[in-house]
Amino acid sequence: MDPGPSSASADPSPPEEEEEEEEERDSSTGSTWVVVPGSEVLGADAPKVVGWEELQQELARLWSLSAALAAARDRKAGLAARLESALEARKAVLQQDNELAEMRQRLQSHADFMGELRMQTKEVSANVEDRREQLCVKIRTLTVADKTVGAAQSKLQEPCKLLSGERGHGRLKGLERMLRMRQQYMIGQVAQIYPVRPLNEQSPIVKPGLNSSITRTGVGEAVSPNGSQNGQTPLAILGLQLSKLSIKKTSYFSDKTEIQKSATLLGYVAHAVSLIASYLDVPLRYPLRLGGSHSYVVDHAPSVDPSIAPGVSSSTPSSTSMRTMEFPLFFEGQETTRSAYAVFLLNKDVEQLLNHIGAESLGPRHVLANLKQLTTIVQSEQYISD
Repeated sequence: MDPGPSSASADPSPPEEEEEEEEERDSSTGSTWVVVPGSEVLGADAPKVVGWEELQQELARLWSLSAALAAARDRKAGLAARLESALEARKAVLQQDNELAEMRQRLQSHADFMGELRMQTKEVSANVEDRREQLCVKIRTLTVADKTVGAAQSKLQEPCKLLSGERGHGRLKGLERMLRMRQQYMIGQVAQIYPVRPLNEQSPIVKPGLNSSITRTGVGEAVSPNGSQNGQTPLAILGLQLSKLSIKKTSYFSDKTEIQKSATLLGYVAHAVSLIASYLDVPLRYPLRLGGSHSYVVDHAPSVDPSIAPGVSSSTPSSTSMRTMEFPLFFEGQETTRSAYAVFLLNKDVEQLLNHIGAESLGPRHVLANLKQLTTIVQSEQYISD
């Protein structure tokens, strides 16, 4: 056996050389040959030595192995293509599954929302039914009330006709106007009998029993609770006024003429107040017991002992009385405090009459001014129109 050619053909290339892969196609068979480096060939370190006689057989075997390898490669490529298509299909299926899951989730959320909306709708429907029942009850109540009101209106029609007729409300207003006119006339007569005017407008007259004539007096001669100390002329009735001496102090040596004038003036005021109260049909809170210049004011309420001057502190408790007490409207022979309190109560009666006609008092120390305001308001046109 000549191993020369075989050895030459089987001698591997040195491992240090690098060979590039080349593709060669046999034109007769269409097979593809690939040249690879010797280091990548299995068994290149220990090559198999084939004899010449066996070369043809080995070549045939290699050829069949190459054909089988090509077929395996083709099958591998087909399987890879099929696997790639299967993977693509799987990927598409997974994407569709994800989309279906999202759609299921949205559908479930929508179903939950629809369930809540359905519950709310049921609650609203129940509330609507309750409100409908309540409204029906109210409608029935209003219907009954409307019928009742209609019946009441029908009953009131005849009284309204009577009120609007000749003997109705108009007649009542006419009677009230006539009553006020009559009151105005009567109180005007009282104002003429006891005219309250500034002292410098009084006419000189002679009062019997006083042994002196009362003439016009200047402003500075006397200051009373019925005038002002700021230049205004004091008020008087028929030339009589309350003097400062009469109110402040009386004694055995006091001027009796001034005391009698004050007592006469207070008698005039008491009589005028009594007449006006009777014309206005007003029961006085402090009734008057008329006696000319010796008139009294009656106090039915418990009162403090007038012997104790107001404003004076005392260690003993004030004595009170539950019985009716009379206070004199004159100063002669009386305690000054009791007489001053009587004037105060008389002014309260005048204030009561002012409040009755809707007017306010000028103060507790303005008896004549309050009386003048009372007669002036009653004699005005507004008193009749109101």
